[in-house]
Amino acid sequence: MKIMEISGGKELSGTIRISGAKNATVALIPAAILTDEEATICNIPEITDTDALCDILKALNVKVSRASESIVINPQEMQDIEITEKFSKKLRASYYFMGALLGKYKKAVMYFPGGCSIGARPIDLHLKGFEALGAKVTNEKNKYIVEAEELKGANIYLDIASVGATINIMLAAVKAKGTTIIDNAAKEPEIVNVATFLNNMGAKITGAGTSTIKIEGVDYLHRCFHEVIPDRIEAGTYIIIGALCGTPLKIDNVIPEHIDSLLSKLEEIGVDLEIGADYVIVSKANSYKPTTIKTAVYPGFPTDLQQPFTVLLTQSNGKSKVVETIFENRFMHIPYLKELGADVTVKNQTVTIIGPSTLKGSNVVATDLRAGASMVVAGLLAEGTTTITNIEHILRGYEQIVEKLTGVGAKITIKEI
Repeated sequence: MKIMEISGGKELSGTIRISGAKNATVALIPAAILTDEEATICNIPEITDTDALCDILKALNVKVSRASESIVINPQEMQDIEITEKFSKKLRASYYFMGALLGKYKKAVMYFPGGCSIGARPIDLHLKGFEALGAKVTNEKNKYIVEAEELKGANIYLDIASVGATINIMLAAVKAKGTTIIDNAAKEPEIVNVATFLNNMGAKITGAGTSTIKIEGVDYLHRCFHEVIPDRIEAGTYIIIGALCGTPLKIDNVIPEHIDSLLSKLEEIGVDLEIGADYVIVSKANSYKPTTIKTAVYPGFPTDLQQPFTVLLTQSNGKSKVVETIFENRFMHIPYLKELGADVTVKNQTVTIIGPSTLKGSNVVATDLRAGASMVVAGLLAEGTTTITNIEHILRGYEQIVEKLTGVGAKITIKEI
């Protein structure tokens, strides 16, 4: 078992470069099997989720080669076989293979995916979208068989603006006959990145980034070269760290427009920010104002950043509130924040934080990816040593987190016990 040890209270100065977006990468890799030739994707983060997806590709007999930050995917000898539970349970995003395989072969067989236990995340919207395109869905003891004689374009309204469903329906519809329109589509930058990738291969997708996406089916997708956008959640996490420990800290390779909601809240509470075209410089201030944040679908405040942001609010003067509207089980970090000395309480879907609090190192658990990130943030701030277990969750989504933080002055190590 691996643990992470952090000696807190260090001032951090220098530059952290942001990696490719995890939430784009985990969709782009399955999307690549739709090409009839070969796809090259660069700025791929070295995280365990990437490794898990490559394992699935190899199980499908897809040729995969990786070099530094790039990956070349050639599915010309690919086999449309069942994706077993061994592979699907490693990450939730394995479900993107369902849409990609359906789009390519008109059949996909796989088990329900795994991932962080942050609440109910059913794939009903995905399946309804597949059915609207003409597929039949059968569920056999957690195994899904999705197949169609032919996929035909359809008008699909999403009851919830789901990122996963939006992307999965796009993947299935790219080679369908006719035109597919997705209404109430999610608008996240990762969706735009996936649509751009598919268009680079010859797809005809318009409207990505808006609430209505139009896909005109094509018969053939050619080779392409594509770059993953910078990870806005990783960027936000390190900017929050800079607000607590930066003297100053430069976060490079950022698209500031992708984190407008976070930057606005940081400015509201008094964080010292310099926002450039592709960077943010952040310095800790002597005091911060309290505030209220409410998570929402993009471009609202990201649910993936509320946990790290909660740590920052423990240092604000007064009462702050965090309201979670996306996932019902996203406050599992709160007991561990209390263990570190924070004055935090949960009622229903709202956390109340009274600050400022002095945090002191303790033993804590990374219950999921972003909760784990919040423990890293808290550990860097806390006096003494913080030990984090279950760090596999953290390594799923943050490339070279130890190297990046030690490079700017943090004292942090991973140990095998």
